[in-house]
Amino acid sequence: MKIIFLSVIFSMVLFSACTQRLSPEKIKAEVLASEFIYEEASFPSCHASTIIETENGLLASWFGGTHEKHPDVCIYTSEKTLEQWSAPALVADGIMNDTLRHPCWNPVLFKKDNGDVVLYYKVGPNPREWWGLYKISTDDGKSWSESILIPDHLLGPIKNKPEQLKDGTILYPTSYETPEKWAIYVETSDQNLDNWEKTEIDNNGFNAIQPTVLFHKGGRIQLLCRSKEKKIVETWSDNQGKTWTPLTATSLPNNNSGIDAVTLDNGLHLLICNPIEKGRNKLSVLASADGKNWSTLIILEDQPKGEFSYPAIIQGKDGTIHITYTYNREKIKYVHLAIQKK
Repeated sequence: MKIIFLSVIFSMVLFSACTQRLSPEKIKAEVLASEFIYEEASFPSCHASTIIETENGLLASWFGGTHEKHPDVCIYTSEKTLEQWSAPALVADGIMNDTLRHPCWNPVLFKKDNGDVVLYYKVGPNPREWWGLYKISTDDGKSWSESILIPDHLLGPIKNKPEQLKDGTILYPTSYETPEKWAIYVETSDQNLDNWEKTEIDNNGFNAIQPTVLFHKGGRIQLLCRSKEKKIVETWSDNQGKTWTPLTATSLPNNNSGIDAVTLDNGLHLLICNPIEKGRNKLSVLASADGKNWSTLIILEDQPKGEFSYPAIIQGKDGTIHITYTYNREKIKYVHLAIQKK
């Protein structure tokens, strides 16, 4: 315990040292841990992880089964306390009745103001026909409520974490897919997960899904999104998500795979993505002071072949960075970073 405590203090000092300098060129990332959440599991394939910090450590979730889209795909979780991950636990399935079962998809974890943990996920034969549900845990993921259907045919967060606005409203970055197009929009609810509302966004001809949220000075909000057009695309709001600019392309390449981002307490923005137009064999963390100009902070994976994809990224209370991602569809990898001055 003494070693863990000193490690946390050291990480806080490192992070504090760089809070005065937001220039990405003047910081670097140190890998504190790099490991698989599990070595063996009851399922052969996994994907789409998510992670939050709890009172006792970390909680991660993902979907696993025979393969993506197979009816036996379920939602699993694992808790990390005292530097050890628990065995994967099945927490949600797509069983409808004795003869019908659908796959589960894309879990997303979120912690409410009252400490409750919400697990959002999808059930359905494919992303064009799925529906959104959630479960609630009052004990940091040790037990879960029955599933609750998100109302009014809304979906909740599609891949990336919700964010809380200044007034307590929960902002959900979401999207839908049809045979004709992909499109992003946002949903909101209150802290009780009531009063859901949908806000449309002009996709401006782009086929985009799975937005992630960044916060800027003056209350501006930025969404970065995956697209079919080989670019990460963006939209901005100047009024806490009530209206959004039409989607435009950034200079960042995209391989039509998921991304995630986080705004740190010091205002620095981190983006984790596959910085390539084809393949999923390279995964990097980028840094930016303004959400427009990005530079590579650290390369997590760069191999001739393989899949390292669908990342999730958060900042812990001690200022360090927690990351999970799919590793060859066989395991979920966890990386712990500290940011310090060069």
